[in-house]
Amino acid sequence: MSDSIITRLDASQSDFNQQLDQLLAWESVSDTRVAAVVDDILHQVKTRGDIAVVEFTNKFDRRSAQSMNDFVVTPAELQNALTQIRPEQRAALEVAAERIRSYHQHQLQSSWRYTEADGTVLGQQISAMERVGLYVPGGKASYPSSVLMNAIPAKVAGVDELTMVVPAPDGEISPMVLAAAAIAGVDRVITIGGAQAVAALAYGTETIAKVDKIVGPGNIYVATAKRAVFGQVAIDMIAGPSEILVVCDGLTDPDWIAMDLFSQAEHDEQAQSILLCPDAEYLDKVESSIKKLLPTLARESIASVSLKNRGALIKVADMEQAIAVSNRIAPEHLELSIADPEAWLPKVRHAGAIFMGRFTPEALGDYCAGPNHVLPTSGTARFSSPLGVYDFQKRSSIIMCSASGASELSKTASVLARSEYLEAHARSAEYRIID
Repeated sequence: MSDSIITRLDASQSDFNQQLDQLLAWESVSDTRVAAVVDDILHQVKTRGDIAVVEFTNKFDRRSAQSMNDFVVTPAELQNALTQIRPEQRAALEVAAERIRSYHQHQLQSSWRYTEADGTVLGQQISAMERVGLYVPGGKASYPSSVLMNAIPAKVAGVDELTMVVPAPDGEISPMVLAAAAIAGVDRVITIGGAQAVAALAYGTETIAKVDKIVGPGNIYVATAKRAVFGQVAIDMIAGPSEILVVCDGLTDPDWIAMDLFSQAEHDEQAQSILLCPDAEYLDKVESSIKKLLPTLARESIASVSLKNRGALIKVADMEQAIAVSNRIAPEHLELSIADPEAWLPKVRHAGAIFMGRFTPEALGDYCAGPNHVLPTSGTARFSSPLGVYDFQKRSSIIMCSASGASELSKTASVLARSEYLEAHARSAEYRIID
């Protein structure tokens, strides 16, 4: 990319598609050394259980536990965390939790069935997963919003037991994270992390029951472990860097748009922030705002690398082309910072979350708007959806035939089974045929 603070592209250029491909290119880190370490940890935990988890956690997190019990956070400690945080922090967590819960209750699926004329009943039964594991980054890092966004949909779905694992290096853990767990209704919190925590959840140990699904973000060791245990348990996704794509008509305050771009760029150096606009002069104004405001950020060093290497201000011909480019990118977060977002919404095919209008910054979605902030990245919004209640519910088909219904269906099944040379299938059905 160029030496400028952020790349400038023009969609009318003949090589725009190649430039865009280069900008979007990102491959998840494939590190054979990490994979080897993770494979060993998974094997040790699978075969040695609690003892291996304690050994790895003591080693990696500088703990001195004698047993797994030393890592378990008691219900009293969880409740105590609510008193350790400031009143305004607790109030903010409770407001966010209520909004997230209210939104996700709309996603609940219900069982259904219908009866055919001959009395045959067909339907679908919805049931929640029994056990889910939630991974939360820990230590001095504080991601209470991650706790709320992952735990609340699971509880709304009706998950019986939600176990949260969160590393506590040197014994340090954020009271905000524990308070969020208390508010979200997490059933059990254990202060372990890394691949050993994923292994414990996936395989089960003497202390931790095997779960049905593991959700939540983590570092490369956690992501590699999740990928490795997929199939043994379900996982939410292997997430790439954070992304924001802003479509603007050139009438929003450029400082607002610059800060919206920063809201993802400050996550990490691989995050991606892109602006599409048909007004070249407006792109100049936003670039000026970026230069002016970037030095004011506490995470300036991270944001500047992200913007330089993966950010872009892109001139498009019109709104039609802006939406076409957006659909091609399939962004995690899409801001439609335009006068009439409703008019263009039907044309948006691929986006994790869509933020409508000038007064809806992506940051609101991260914390308290209500919809989930766990979203598909790296173009996977083409075929994936936000985390939701449906990710913690299962569907079972219901088939109950009446005698006459079975008789008629069995005639069809018999023909098809014999066509596939599966005699027992055919004869099993034929027993039900009424002469």
